[in-house]
Amino acid sequence: MIKSLRRWFYGIIDTWKVKSIQFIITISFTLITISVMLIVSVILYNKFSQTAEQNTFLSNEQIVEQVSYNLDTYLKGMDEVFGLVDRKIQESGTIPNERLMEQLETILNSREDLVSMALFTSGGELITGLPQAELRKNTKLTDQSWFRSAIESPNHLSFSLPHIQNLYKGQYKWVVSMSKGITLNRGGKPADAVLMVDINFKTLDELFRKVNLGQKGYVYILDESAGNIIYHPQQQLIYAGLKYENVEKALKYTFGSYVDETDGMKRLITIKTVNNIGWKIIGVSYMDEIVTTKKEIGGFISWLLLAVLVLVLLIAGFMSAKISQPIKRLDKSMRKVEQGDFDIHIPVRGEDEVGRLSRRFNLMVANIRELRDQIILEQEAKRESELEVLQAQINPHFLYNTLNSVVRMAGSGKSEDVITMITSLSKFFRISLSRGKRIITVREELEHVRNYLIIQNIRYKNKFEYAISAEEEVLSCQTLKLILQPLVENAIYHGIEMMADEGRIEISAGIADGKVLLEVKDNGLGIPPDKLDDILSGEAKSDEGSGVGVKNVHERIRLTFGDAYGLQIESQLEEGTSVKVWIPVLKEEAEVEPL
Repeated sequence: MIKSLRRWFYGIIDTWKVKSIQFIITISFTLITISVMLIVSVILYNKFSQTAEQNTFLSNEQIVEQVSYNLDTYLKGMDEVFGLVDRKIQESGTIPNERLMEQLETILNSREDLVSMALFTSGGELITGLPQAELRKNTKLTDQSWFRSAIESPNHLSFSLPHIQNLYKGQYKWVVSMSKGITLNRGGKPADAVLMVDINFKTLDELFRKVNLGQKGYVYILDESAGNIIYHPQQQLIYAGLKYENVEKALKYTFGSYVDETDGMKRLITIKTVNNIGWKIIGVSYMDEIVTTKKEIGGFISWLLLAVLVLVLLIAGFMSAKISQPIKRLDKSMRKVEQGDFDIHIPVRGEDEVGRLSRRFNLMVANIRELRDQIILEQEAKRESELEVLQAQINPHFLYNTLNSVVRMAGSGKSEDVITMITSLSKFFRISLSRGKRIITVREELEHVRNYLIIQNIRYKNKFEYAISAEEEVLSCQTLKLILQPLVENAIYHGIEMMADEGRIEISAGIADGKVLLEVKDNGLGIPPDKLDDILSGEAKSDEGSGVGVKNVHERIRLTFGDAYGLQIESQLEEGTSVKVWIPVLKEEAEVEPL
């Protein structure tokens, strides 16, 4: 297959008669990047789609669970009110009496959702009740469901289905009746009675109506025993036969979720049963909203792919121009030699074919000058390589751990933390790269370590706090990049991570004794005295951190600015550590060359 792709690629080049190496590099880089981006985009789309669907299932279950909890809490409160009324009646000597009526009236007025309370004989005769209004005739009291439940299951609190309260004249409120069969002492003899308390169903209606599952989803209540719909936000459409709920299937579940397609529309059904009254809370959400989310994700990835394609074309063009530039320079120099200009020298960079050609060309033009320039270039390249090796020793574990934390937070739905960590990570590496520059401003170095602290603070779940302060005049001074982050990393891994209490890191920048002073202080475990002297010499080593150790930072500063500058470490066990960084005062316009 690789041979086939190679023949296809060179066939295109031959067909277009391409003679520019810059064009070949650009096309090659672009095709490879597009292929990788397409694969990554498909993987991300599938992952995000699955996550969106799982989050919807989980969200619905949590909402229905919360509704069930709120309803159960409310009903327990009503149970306590009913128990209080029952105790007051049992404690009363004669029924009714003035003191008992005052107590019952106080209970009735204490809550707006209490409509009425009444005490009946087992034959349906009113003993006492509130409000003190005239009873309606022909109510068939003993045939009503709440009365029968109390007689059939004495000493058990029953909840009726919502119904119109028809006991009192002039009152037609929508209520749920609580009832229980009790035993009274009347005239020294025990007598059966029925205690009833009516709850205004409006309170429950408001509780359920506030629940939304997506843009079109809703919650309705089903009676487990008879299969009747107790509450539905579209009750009128149910009664008119314009809306249908598959209650038969819902009755088969005590809890859990399933997908229903009764009306030709996929709906996610989530069920939770309130055990003490046998009501089922059923959440309904529409799967097309999840599909819409998937479309939005697909659209976003498509636009992202397009933006990346444009960016890749620009980068590929720039990189190919940089790569082909030495070849163009060599061609231009040869043309000048053809015209008789021998006072010319081509800078040699690298050991590739172009570099070898340039070196031979320079030998042909001026062998002695080439030897002299070659020695200078080799010495500068050696010093530059030493600095780059010290600067580039960044362990990939930090990037891996950060991305791993991002994946876990995305799976947990912590979208704000994901955005914060990715934003800080991008700023962190942007300053780390700094377009290849070794020297940056103090302001950029402080911003770099601030983004690092934001990432670590999220990863360590706010185990420590930090503060960064700087004098205004020092912000424009220049410094080597990546000198504060290794010090902060050491403070976290070796000073704060093992602490039981909350850690604190303080970073300050100022000018002292004619030098720039950068200081990193922590309240960690401190450094043992026998190891303190070994740190700057490099004898104390650790597998933790980025790999850019304290010794490397110290050596980079001394190689760049001289032996008068570097690190100064002070530490006391159980109190903390202070690391001072001394560098010269250099403003932005100054050029810094290695010593």
